[in-house]
Amino acid sequence: MHSGTGPGLPGRLPRRILLAAAAGLPLAACTVPSPPRRRDPGPDPAPGRPIAHAGRSLLLQMLAHPDDDLYFMNPDTRRLLEAGTPVVSVYVTAGEADGINHAQGHPRPASDKNAYVSARQQGLRQAYATLLGLPRFTPWERTVLDLRGGKRAELDTLAHDGKQVRLVFLNVSVTSSRNRPSLPALWGDRGMRQRTMVADNSPLKEPGSYDYDELVDALTGLLDQYRPTVVQTLDPDPDIQHSPARVRTKNSEQPGYSDHRDHTAVACFSWAALIRWVAEKSANGEPLPRFTTTAFRAYYNRHWPKNLPASIVREKAEPLFVYGGNPDWDCGNPAGCGDYGVGFGRPLKNPKGWMRSTNYRYPGPQLVIEGTQAAYGVVGLRLVRWAASGVGWGAPEDLGGGPLAPGLGQAVTKDGGQLLFAVRIASLVGHGGANRREVVQYDGRAWTSLGNPERHPDRGRRIGVPVAVTSGDGSVHLFVRNAAKSVSTRVRDARGSWGPWRALGGPNGDGMGDGDGIQDGLSAAVDGRGLVHLFAAARTSVRHWAQPSPGAPLALRPPAMPAPGTPPQAFARPDGSLGVAYRAPHSPALVAVRPDGSPLPGLTFQGYGPVSAGEGPVLLGRGERGEVQLRDARGAVKRHRGVCVGPPALIRTSAGAVVAGLGADAVPWLWRA
Repeated sequence: MHSGTGPGLPGRLPRRILLAAAAGLPLAACTVPSPPRRRDPGPDPAPGRPIAHAGRSLLLQMLAHPDDDLYFMNPDTRRLLEAGTPVVSVYVTAGEADGINHAQGHPRPASDKNAYVSARQQGLRQAYATLLGLPRFTPWERTVLDLRGGKRAELDTLAHDGKQVRLVFLNVSVTSSRNRPSLPALWGDRGMRQRTMVADNSPLKEPGSYDYDELVDALTGLLDQYRPTVVQTLDPDPDIQHSPARVRTKNSEQPGYSDHRDHTAVACFSWAALIRWVAEKSANGEPLPRFTTTAFRAYYNRHWPKNLPASIVREKAEPLFVYGGNPDWDCGNPAGCGDYGVGFGRPLKNPKGWMRSTNYRYPGPQLVIEGTQAAYGVVGLRLVRWAASGVGWGAPEDLGGGPLAPGLGQAVTKDGGQLLFAVRIASLVGHGGANRREVVQYDGRAWTSLGNPERHPDRGRRIGVPVAVTSGDGSVHLFVRNAAKSVSTRVRDARGSWGPWRALGGPNGDGMGDGDGIQDGLSAAVDGRGLVHLFAAARTSVRHWAQPSPGAPLALRPPAMPAPGTPPQAFARPDGSLGVAYRAPHSPALVAVRPDGSPLPGLTFQGYGPVSAGEGPVLLGRGERGEVQLRDARGAVKRHRGVCVGPPALIRTSAGAVVAGLGADAVPWLWRA
């Protein structure tokens, strides 16, 4: 969660960076304008590669600091663990901060960084022991793990009742010898090498060090050793956020962006390792690894309405309190029994509200569905198709296109053709190399780049998940959230020709403070007259753009809908009008309204997280225990307890609603509800 390093610019910056800052050029934790010399793996769109068998499921998380998983990835991690999915958590930094582990109401101790690292790791062992259903001080097996390149890390293992957790501590120090934040420097500076720390009472007795390649390689080796089917990372491309210096300092955010610089750098290292892992398998002629990815927002949560109801917040707080610990506990670790600054209920009292939301960098279902004939998803950073087979799906077919971010857009053309849209990581290279994203289209035969609505590569990294819909006149409207926290669009005419990117008029959150932008998770729909509508969650209302007439550009309508806690979902109503469904902030309650804000009576659907909606209306989402639940058109609620990574997808058929989801083994399932 935090490292204790100041969020301002690091000391003794090179002159070229100071000049860039003076010129108003953006700086990010994993973008440093050094002359590039790296050639890391690039796009590999060619299809037809074999995909490894799943065999079993495993979650691997890549974190910057101890507690990032508890603050930002729960309740998702907890749900997978409770379902029996083994968990491997990799903590890249030691998180030693200033070495002062101060407990509320106790004297302030002297700085002891090695002891503080040990205490935080003890806190994690306590937290995960309770998540396994064991007493908090249950002993773990603590050993030394050999990594690629001769590196070593501490490995802690605990199993209970068929469930297992492994904690891997790389212990890279967060501060360099020049008193600079080390992870951004390790990503950006050629010749940079950073030492590791040795926690008190660790089985690992000698420190080591990493340069850029060694850290990417160590992470790649861990991926290859554990072969996860689900990978969770932090956000490599946080929102642009020009907060005043005092606000930024208070909230530990890096200059110009809505997250801690260590989170961003470690997320970049994580995605570089994922890309390298897939590239290695491809180069060796081996089957491509089968895994799905989820990137989680972090300090972003402070800037938007909170999306978890009280019951989930309490559940999320439980392991955090145990992680925070108490100096009066007898945990068996002389260095300390937790991260005391997180103890004593402080996460619930924190006005930043980090733990009161769980947000995805790439929101939306992990699958898109072509009727009941096929399902598409991003597996192994590539587009994969499963054909329907009996009551489920057949073997996966690799369609290439990678490396792709999770999240797909979909549109069906007038002639029945299927168009899929994704964000491609066109380049992700440290040491000042290119760091670019592009929107790509797959038409069933070939991949086409649709470019990026942002001209500057740094701004281009901020784009969201593509959303598309086909209007009554046959044109396809494509939308993405842009760097200004507004919306950009391209339109494909009925003949198949794409127009240019253009920005929709409306809220813009790119100025100082939080502004009035929108979140990702757009919803596009067509009404009974064939007109296109777009809905997006802002801070105080749902924003609504609509075509006034066929062929006209979309125009922003005055805000009329109540404040959202989750992305809105538009759905068609029998009379040709539209409804909009989402959850209220801080609440399990459903908000169901017409675009003019008038309520749609009789729709109740308790739970948390995004809601999908179809004509009827049929509603799909999660209950408060994380189970997938469906409300049919008659109002009956049915529940499915299978594991679903990300939100499930809703399919309407002549026989009723069908639900598809991606399991923890990166294999889709069908529920004929």
